[in-house]
Amino acid sequence: MGDPILKLLVAMQRRTNDKGQTAVEYLGIIAVVVAIVLAVTGTSIGSAILDKIMTQINKIV
Repeated sequence: MGDPILKLLVAMQRRTNDKGQTAVEYLGIIAVVVAIVLAVTGTSIGSAILDKIMTQINKIV
């Protein structure tokens, strides 16, 4: 495959085949983020994280 145009066509074909997979991957990422947010807000760890962040911000200010 020394021809640059052939390489470009092959690369373009590979990108078009990934469309469905990327949508599923984005949905998976969103599901993980939602699970993390629910876990942090539903437990006392959320307030502990907030306290540590506020402590660090107060050190800077």
